[in-house]
Amino acid sequence: MTPILLLAEVQLIQPALLPPITAWAVFLVVFLILWKKVWPTVSTALEDRNNKIVSEIEAAEQARKDAKAAQAEFERKLGEAQQQATLMIRQAQAEALRAGEELRSKIETELSERQRRAAEEIEAARRSAVATLEAQAADLAVAVASRILQREINAGDQRALINDSIRQLAASRN
Repeated sequence: MTPILLLAEVQLIQPALLPPITAWAVFLVVFLILWKKVWPTVSTALEDRNNKIVSEIEAAEQARKDAKAAQAEFERKLGEAQQQATLMIRQAQAEALRAGEELRSKIETELSERQRRAAEEIEAARRSAVATLEAQAADLAVAVASRILQREINAGDQRALINDSIRQLAASRN
């Protein structure tokens, strides 16, 4: 027999109080068993879960910091790339200007050379034309002089007449 039933038989406990006392006794026994056996397991599981959550939060915080650092590094590299692109554009523009100046200088030199050659050719053509004109004028003068004199002029006379005519023609040009 249980001690509670013994107390009830001896009439130390009223039989109406027996169910509540039994309920409390069962509650205390169950509570003690739960407190000694189940609560440490539950507490350990809760602590493990808490530790896991804390470590996940710390990992998430570290991942956020890493992402922020990666973003800062990306932005720094992007800035460097933009600076390099700007520098490359400036260098390309400077190179294009230099090449343009070189080409312009080369073209101007070539043009000057062509103008000089053209001037030389014009001068040579003018001299040739003057020489031809002088020769024709001399021939004409000899022909006119021989008709005027109505005699034949020898080679020495021709030379003298030609030289005279050339001198007179040169003097009239100046």
